[in-house]
Amino acid sequence: MEARRIRMNRSFKMMIRRVYANRLMYLFILPGFIWFLIYKYGPMYGVVIAFKDFKFSEGILGSAWVGLKHFQYLFSMSDFYNIVRNTITINLWNLLFGFTAPIILALIMNEVYSLKFKKAVQLAVYFPHFLSWVVFGGIIINMLNPSQGMINMAIKALGGKPVHFLAQSKYFVGIVVITSIIKEAGWGTIVYLAALAGVDMDQYEAAVIDGANRWQKLIYITLPGISSTIIIMLILRVGYLLDVGFEQIYVLYNPSVYSVGDVISTYIYRMGLQNMQFSLTTAIGLFQGAINFALIFTTNTLAKRFSDVSIW
Repeated sequence: MEARRIRMNRSFKMMIRRVYANRLMYLFILPGFIWFLIYKYGPMYGVVIAFKDFKFSEGILGSAWVGLKHFQYLFSMSDFYNIVRNTITINLWNLLFGFTAPIILALIMNEVYSLKFKKAVQLAVYFPHFLSWVVFGGIIINMLNPSQGMINMAIKALGGKPVHFLAQSKYFVGIVVITSIIKEAGWGTIVYLAALAGVDMDQYEAAVIDGANRWQKLIYITLPGISSTIIIMLILRVGYLLDVGFEQIYVLYNPSVYSVGDVISTYIYRMGLQNMQFSLTTAIGLFQGAINFALIFTTNTLAKRFSDVSIW
């Protein structure tokens, strides 16, 4: 027992010495740590609202404890299954096209040798990321306007009838996926271009000597060279399968497309802030977080088993 105490004291002293030796580095980390502590970990206490009948007048501690009442009500709602289905549907399409788009774009840009053209393309595809969804969504809404929108003007010029794209359910999911790709695909290419820069150039030179063409170099050198980055990004992306960006949907949707466009984040906004059902929406948010954690944990475990690449 005494020997264990001595070892613990020695380890503690060594840790203190390391912290002191790297004190400037820890000082840089401190603001980020405080930010996470206040805005990420601190609010986690609020999840107890999901198990209480929360009232402003009584506060979190004074509100009556109701256990799983809100979860039982949640799972009995037909609307809940509809919004979960909408959320998963949009995210699956985004995963299929939105996840692969930055990879394809990075591979294409990696093959461009003209530096001026490459910079021009990079500027064009990166720029939408820096626009808020309010601005970018407003541009999309104007482009799809049935009377004066650029898309419908082209349709009328070709002899067709104008289409109210944002008011028809059959078009809404496609619009969400396409606009998401346009806005974020360029920014996502940064990660893959950085990964491509780390691929050993000697392999390409050896492949040229062996007579490999561009397609063969892509399949046997480039993609395996960035596979670990692709897997890590895929794990993180799957972890957000029940989380669709609130701003994008809120800007683009309207009551006529609620059947396909109403997702968990917009439903929480309507029920929580507009209808003041804080306990119910907290229960939805807790359910969403639990499923997302389970998905990212499962995906990470599978990736580690089959590829030896994982987040932890």
